[in-house]
Amino acid sequence: MDFRVKKREAVTMDITPLVDVVFLLLIFFMLSTTFIVSPGIRINLPEATAETVRRESREFRVKIDPQGTMMVADVSITIEDLEQRFRSAAELDRDTLVVIEADEVAMHRFVVAVMDRAKTAGLTRLAIATRPKQ
Repeated sequence: MDFRVKKREAVTMDITPLVDVVFLLLIFFMLSTTFIVSPGIRINLPEATAETVRRESREFRVKIDPQGTMMVADVSITIEDLEQRFRSAAELDRDTLVVIEADEVAMHRFVVAVMDRAKTAGLTRLAIATRPKQ
């Protein structure tokens, strides 16, 4: 009979692959997450007590900053190009809602110019974006 105590190897679990996978996931999520909320112009909308307009599936948003710069989808655009885009939107759907997000100190003539170009292109549903009065 053999009464000697046999030495057993300690069972260990190698967590190196697990750590590698966790770091790869961390890097993936860091690179795929955007940290910029919305590039473009900063607009202070005027206050109003009226009910806000609900978002619609077919809407066309135009932003106007205090200097009169117009942007569509965070891209600067001229009034002539804007009219062409209005025409394209009208061809797709004449009930497209045009939402004008003009800064509260923007000149009235820029808002009127956008409204005029929208109506000329055949878009008759217009709305001016505001923020709730506090």
